Amino acid sequence: MPSLPSSVPVALTIAGSDCSAGAGLQADLKSFTAQGVYGLTAVTCVVAEVPGKVTRIQAVDTAILEDQIRLLMEAFPVAAVKTGMLYSAEIITLVADIFRGLKKRPHLVVDPVMVATSGDALVGDDAVEAYERLLFPLASLITPNMDEASVLLGKPVTRTEQLKPAADVLRMKYGCPVLLKGGHLRGDSAIDVLRDAAGFTVHCAAYLPGISTHGTGCTFSAAIAAGLAKGLDLRAAVKNGKRYVTRTIAQSFRWGRGRSKVEALNHFQHTGIP
Repeated sequence: MPSLPSSVPVALTIAGSDCSAGAGLQADLKSFTAQGVYGLTAVTCVVAEVPGKVTRIQAVDTAILEDQIRLLMEAFPVAAVKTGMLYSAEIITLVADIFRGLKKRPHLVVDPVMVATSGDALVGDDAVEAYERLLFPLASLITPNMDEASVLLGKPVTRTEQLKPAADVLRMKYGCPVLLKGGHLRGDSAIDVLRDAAGFTVHCAAYLPGISTHGTGCTFSAAIAAGLAKGLDLRAAVKNGKRYVTRTIAQSFRWGRGRSKVEALNHFQHTGIP
């Protein structure tokens, strides 16, 4: 009889379902797998979308969401949790209440999905307030992009020199480490700033123009959660996640041409970290 494989780390994503599988919980699962982590899912909403177009979002009933999370947390040794699109204040409150009640809390990476790539708001003011008051204080890391940081700060974050001061303010405001993602800058480099208790670290990669970045935020935060699940410290997990998401962009898939072109990140990229 063949020997059973040794136990692998487990991570849970609490996020929306993207039918194009480039973002949301599908991207999270692919990222977990590429990092050698067993992925679990709790579905918050179902999204009908393809890169660049969203036609409908339907939230799941909070009772079934609660059952998903509680069953998974009881059955599996979850080492890290990553949240994506939580969609409403009610769902954010539920997730925070469950997490707060755990006897042993896993790492929590919060990707505060608030603003679509088009600039449209995806959540209401009450959801933003629930993030700030209930969920961020429990987080091991929050990963806002520049648009989301602008919402949280109440003022625009649009330039490279604003990244460090903005990350610093957010860390002091919420009492948790902050990874402020600067990929929307469209410069020569894709720059992200981590502010933790020890100070700043800056993570840079070459900016790759002309490539769809649908799902990069989900992919980056999921890879970080996977690193934490495997026992990496926060800075190493962020470094590993940055390297991974950069490769998914650089080696992305493309089908069709012109207006019929559609692209997707290539999640089948391994970093080499065991």
